Amino acid sequence: MSPRLGVNIDHVATLRQARGGREPEPVAAALLAQSAGAHGITVHLRADRRHIQERDVRILKEVVALPLNVECAATPDAAALVVALQPAWATLVPETREEVTTQGGLDAVFLQGHLRSVIRELRSADVQVSLFLDPIPDQVRMAAKLEADAVEINTGIYADLPQGADPLAELNRIREVSRLAARLGLRVLAGHGLNLRNVGPVAAVPELGELNIGHSIVGRAVLVGFERAVREMLEAMAGGVP
Repeated sequence: MSPRLGVNIDHVATLRQARGGREPEPVAAALLAQSAGAHGITVHLRADRRHIQERDVRILKEVVALPLNVECAATPDAAALVVALQPAWATLVPETREEVTTQGGLDAVFLQGHLRSVIRELRSADVQVSLFLDPIPDQVRMAAKLEADAVEINTGIYADLPQGADPLAELNRIREVSRLAARLGLRVLAGHGLNLRNVGPVAAVPELGELNIGHSIVGRAVLVGFERAVREMLEAMAGGVP
């Protein structure tokens, strides 16, 4: 069975914010993704509000039937805002204003004291918590110690391999930490940089329950439409030919 698909709609909002107007509407994209068979919607509510706005999260909660996952910085202020918005999930990610997109996983080992209080606050408000981590066993073990509900494995290094490079070593890292996370009782997700060409081997990892994919779907949707782009990704994850 192929994993579930969480569609990240951040870059629909990026297009909207480029002109400071109202179009395209991220909520409409989420509804199209839902219609096409997506299993969840993901947004990153960044501190600089470069794309998704609080208004988007509020409306998504009202009109989309799928679970909503809000990515945010691992800070008390971000956690308090997520508690107020009450999504199903919060994914804690590293965040800097200078980055174009998330550059790597959290260092849960180094930040354990800080993360413990943030995770506790979110879980006490009935928001399930996932940590975005690089495929490193010690990071996954720490997520379990911190009582996170899930980990999302960063597939960025695998996805950014040069054309023609052997992906086996990176795939094995993803497989090994996915098995470890599952043994520790964590829900296992993955994402970052995945597209129609490289998603298949990751989707075949049996412990992975969900993939979060955004940029490649939005980019494809510019050419073929949002529903078709989501369906193509679901087919690629299942081993079909887009």
